[in-house]
Amino acid sequence: MKEFLNNLVPKEQAKKLIALGKQRTLAEGDYLVRAGEIPRKFAFVSSGLFRYVYINEKGMEFTKNIIEENGFIVSYSSMINEKASHFYIEALEDSKIIELKYSDWLKIKDSHPCWNTFLVQLLEHAFIIKEARERDFLLLDAPTRFQNFLQENPKLIRRAKQNIIASYLGIQPESLSRIKKKLSS
Repeated sequence: MKEFLNNLVPKEQAKKLIALGKQRTLAEGDYLVRAGEIPRKFAFVSSGLFRYVYINEKGMEFTKNIIEENGFIVSYSSMINEKASHFYIEALEDSKIIELKYSDWLKIKDSHPCWNTFLVQLLEHAFIIKEARERDFLLLDAPTRFQNFLQENPKLIRRAKQNIIASYLGIQPESLSRIKKKLSS
């Protein structure tokens, strides 16, 4: 986290934020946030892999996003609005995070203007990803979405299980198998 922050904010400010964080380990399958909970913390991923996942009343899973190292994980709108999260944040691997209380973040954010710039950069990055993902779902077929996924996330194909990648792409695992087979022939 230190290296990540030092590239974006003054070093003395980065130290202040890091001092507020609490290191935590999550095992594969553990949840940082559960649907129905009001999140009061967010986290920086030091190592590991996470996904944001909706689970409907029939138990079907819909992966909203996959987050690797050096990413922040949070149900942000739920946290800032103090409302229950609609999705889960699940560890896909044994993972290490640095967890921060939202109340501590608010204090440090108001202490120096660099934090507002930092927050805008993170939100802009998230918006760009969200917009591209929506465009892909609206305009591209499943094989093209998979090819884009491979280009943009080559390491994830080895790290995430096929059913999770299929869920992220909005297709069934069997369809993903057919797409992979067709592309390899």
